[in-house]
Amino acid sequence: MTKYLKLLRVEQWVKNLFVFLPLFFSGNIANPDLFFLSVIAFTVFSLAASFIYVINDYSDIASDRKHPEKKNRPLASGAVSKNTAKFLLGLMAVLIAGIIYVLSEVYGLPVKRFAIVIGIYIVMNLAYTFRLKHVAIVDVCIIATGFVLRVLAGGFMADIPISQWAILLTFLLALVLAVGKRRGELINAQISGRTRKALDGYNVQFADITLSISITLAIIAYLMFTVQPEVQNRFGGRVFYTFIFVVFAFLRYLQQTLVYNKTESPTKIIYRDRWIQGTVIIWIITFLLLIYDQKFLS
Repeated sequence: MTKYLKLLRVEQWVKNLFVFLPLFFSGNIANPDLFFLSVIAFTVFSLAASFIYVINDYSDIASDRKHPEKKNRPLASGAVSKNTAKFLLGLMAVLIAGIIYVLSEVYGLPVKRFAIVIGIYIVMNLAYTFRLKHVAIVDVCIIATGFVLRVLAGGFMADIPISQWAILLTFLLALVLAVGKRRGELINAQISGRTRKALDGYNVQFADITLSISITLAIIAYLMFTVQPEVQNRFGGRVFYTFIFVVFAFLRYLQQTLVYNKTESPTKIIYRDRWIQGTVIIWIITFLLLIYDQKFLS
């Protein structure tokens, strides 16, 4: 079972929690119907992501076998056969299409919009897998756009409007993580001498400047999000002060990136860095308290 979970890269599903953001920021996290739809959105997006991961590993079997780490991937190592991978791809495609079809019959237009987002995500990532991952700048922008699509998917599924500032913040946050990963790969390439085509369009100085610009814009976008009239009405004026958690989390990430060179994998940061984990948890609890407080006062 472990080899199949590794093939599907289940540990990467944490990225798909972004589909819950529209529900969370709308103050409807306790609504059972909308929460159910968001869970379905998370499930379908996770299946779509795993679908892309399997295709990527299948297409890279030959090159992965020559890589010191990637050679241990299930397909490259032979732990999972090509036929099994094809079966899993077919199964995931059927599940994705089946779930969307059933829900669209019940909920109508919102699910159909969600289906369009899923389709765009799959097509975009197929292009990324077979070509665009080798094109510098385009590669990180596609990764960032993937996170925006996650937020849009959650918003469409639950039929919740999404702020333009929230979309911009999501894109910039994902761009920071993607560029941080590229910077980590550059550092490792300098040590090991191994590189890949996409890194030809980057260097450490460019990555540092891009990180600085992206983080600055992300903080501004978050501040603009918190002072929007609808956000102020929903959470109260105190929501503005949550920027403290955002600034600290970004500074901690920069420290891990620029000082310790530990950000080749953003997912590992989420799983391992206690400071970032604690800050995110406190930020979430603060928003929940603001939601509860506003509903209690109303």
